[in-house]
Amino acid sequence: MTNYKNLRYTMVMNSSVNPKSQQKFGENLREIRSGLQLSQEEVAKASGISVTYYAGIERGEENPTFAVIENICIALKVKSSEVLPF
Repeated sequence: MTNYKNLRYTMVMNSSVNPKSQQKFGENLREIRSGLQLSQEEVAKASGISVTYYAGIERGEENPTFAVIENICIALKVKSSEVLPF
C-alpha cells in the first residue's frame, strides 16, 4: 500500500500556448464552420462573442477560454474532441 503522506507532487504551470495547436484549432473550426455553410458572424453570435474575436480564433491569433470553446462547440454542434488538436 502506498503511503500518500510521504509523496511529494510538483506541478509545473505552463501558461504559454503552443502556437501550432492554436493554429490547428482555428483551422479545425474554419473547416467545420465552412462545411456547415455558416458565416463567422453566425457562429460568433450563437457563441456570444464578437465576430472580430471569433475571426481571430480561426486565424490562431486568440486564445479563447474554456467557456468560449464550449460555446463555439455548442454553436457548431460538435464535440470538443472534434476541434481540439490534442
